[in-house]
Amino acid sequence: MTDGQGRVIDYLRISVTDRCNLRCVYCMPPEGVAWTPHGEILSYEEILRLCRLFAQLGVRKVRLTGGEPLARKGLPALVSGIHAVDGIEEIALTTNGVGLARVLPELLEGGLTAVNLSLDTLDRTQYAAITRRDALGEALAGLSAALAVPGLRVKLNCVPMGRNDDQLVPLAALAKDSPLAVRFIELMPIGLGGSLPRRTQSEVLSRLEAAFGPAQPCPQGGGFGPAQGSYVTFPGFRGRVGFISAMSHPFCSGCNRVRLTATGFLKTCLQYEYGADLRSLLRSGAGDAAIQEAIREAVHRKPVRHHFNAAGREASDERHNMNQIGG
Repeated sequence: MTDGQGRVIDYLRISVTDRCNLRCVYCMPPEGVAWTPHGEILSYEEILRLCRLFAQLGVRKVRLTGGEPLARKGLPALVSGIHAVDGIEEIALTTNGVGLARVLPELLEGGLTAVNLSLDTLDRTQYAAITRRDALGEALAGLSAALAVPGLRVKLNCVPMGRNDDQLVPLAALAKDSPLAVRFIELMPIGLGGSLPRRTQSEVLSRLEAAFGPAQPCPQGGGFGPAQGSYVTFPGFRGRVGFISAMSHPFCSGCNRVRLTATGFLKTCLQYEYGADLRSLLRSGAGDAAIQEAIREAVHRKPVRHHFNAAGREASDERHNMNQIGG
């Protein structure tokens, strides 16, 4: 399946829930948000049907996100169902790690192949301030459990936001003694994230080189995402350090992914509302051919690029919060 620019779309990110056990400052206000009623969230059966239809159109990787995907009961069963879909080659999970250690064996048995764990600091007090929850120990237990699994690809995602500047070097150092990819993700101006300071790729890299010496380019090491090329390593490191820098180094020309929100809206670009309401089609009794045609049409209209840096940012999505989209 290709879009109107000829980009091959083979990567689907699925938000399985908008609920989360943390309240991160760039995602939610202190009081939290109103959760979407369960009846408006796609059922696992609906998600599996869509996965089959997307796989028939050429999707090869599925990533499960949230909110926090582990907040939804029965996730291992969904992983197992997706694993059984012909054509799906990788099933990945993006999680905050809280609760991961407990459920990871079931997820692996179901066919999970990769884990991205979101962690912005190793300092307990700072973690509690950023997430508004005292759960650093559980998150680190989840990371340790994932790293202990042979063959499981593990990445750690950190959002540099000014208030965790002192943690960028300690987080990168986690890749020194383990085959871990630590990635620094530039903050996107979406929702509450637009009000926080942003650290660019060059600013973060300067801090890391001051601590570890000159960065050395290294192979991407697998993965399906559009930002696979920005990896470096440092002298003495077993692992890698990566940069997802959609603001300072846009990678739209190579974008191969689309997103399915928790309520079944197919988003073809993180910034814009463009897409298709697949939930309505599913629940109106539409056949597979009609749903696939809606998917093709939406993908064909996928924007050339985002314009987060442009003044005004016309047509930006104001309906979906990051906890619904899944990043």
